[in-house]
Amino acid sequence: MKKIAILGSTGSIGTQALDIIAHNPQEYQVAVVSGFSNMTLLSKQINQFNPEAAVVSDEATALRFKKEYPKTEFLIGSLGLVQAATYADCNLVLNALVGMIGLEPTYAAAKIGKDIALANKETLVSGGSLIMKTISENGGKLIPVDSEHSAISQCLAGNDNKAIKRLILTASGGPFRGKKIEGLKNVSVDQALKHPKWKMGKKISIDSATLMNKGLEVIEAHWLFDMPPEQIEVLVHPESIIHSMVEFIDHSILAQLGAADMRGPINYAFSHPIRRENDLVGLDFTKISALNFEKPDLETFRCLQYAYDTLKLGGSYMIVLNAANEELVGFFLNNKIPFLDIQQKIQIILETHNPVYELTMETILSIDQETREKVRQLCY
Repeated sequence: MKKIAILGSTGSIGTQALDIIAHNPQEYQVAVVSGFSNMTLLSKQINQFNPEAAVVSDEATALRFKKEYPKTEFLIGSLGLVQAATYADCNLVLNALVGMIGLEPTYAAAKIGKDIALANKETLVSGGSLIMKTISENGGKLIPVDSEHSAISQCLAGNDNKAIKRLILTASGGPFRGKKIEGLKNVSVDQALKHPKWKMGKKISIDSATLMNKGLEVIEAHWLFDMPPEQIEVLVHPESIIHSMVEFIDHSILAQLGAADMRGPINYAFSHPIRRENDLVGLDFTKISALNFEKPDLETFRCLQYAYDTLKLGGSYMIVLNAANEELVGFFLNNKIPFLDIQQKIQIILETHNPVYELTMETILSIDQETREKVRQLCY
């Protein structure tokens, strides 16, 4: 029986993870759940899964829930997330949080050698060197949940990493694939949220529309697989059937294929390193008429290029990229800035940054907050 702490259980990844657990009660048990905004859903999850602990945003909510669920321990806020990530009675931590709030819980789990199923991009984008060093020193495993990195890890299973020629991340192209700058000037929030293939949360949906999501994944791939940026390629693949590929030095290419359903990589992360049956619908190749590929348009969607640039520059540039993007996406979702301002203002922030190359957790968090304040000053 694998006991799992789910950080971000009310979000898209978290709810799908709980669906898998509900269908496999003999294999998995929920040790911890967490939610900060959707308390109605969190209450239902506590009622259904009877976790030993739950994380809520504030003390008032904790007191109210404690009356309803006296057998559950309630943890509070960002400290509660760290406590959940290090909860003694769990074998695996699924970090499905959105944003920089996911960094410290991952670091805390890594320091005590916990196995971590990671769906929080910001952890590796902002703290990649620190997190990977900590995991290496303490013996835990980092299992990628993003479909692209899960695909690469599956392609690499049993293969010598030194024999890799390149990693190929696929991208759907988002809702604005094929459009040019002129066609993006009056994009609405609703339009940007309409992803053609994947059902995701708001922040990641906007990141997909700007191609920043793929940029963050390039940075993640660098840390996860120890690959330099020049050996990480992105191809737009609108069918979203091939999730990623690995080309080896003999030019053989392995690809991982599957339906556009995040329960697949979540299920693999839970059962890793073995595979377990699931109730997902498999591919019917007789109904696939074509698999198309094209290069991303870096002139129109500049966020992907920024990711490559900051990865090559190193140091604190990736922290700044992530923090600026996260803040600007929030401004866009609240109709405070136009869509194209996301990439335009990221460029301004990056150009005015004075880099730091010795990064501790304290330094990372400080640069993150400084960047967010600069973005707010730029937008108000």
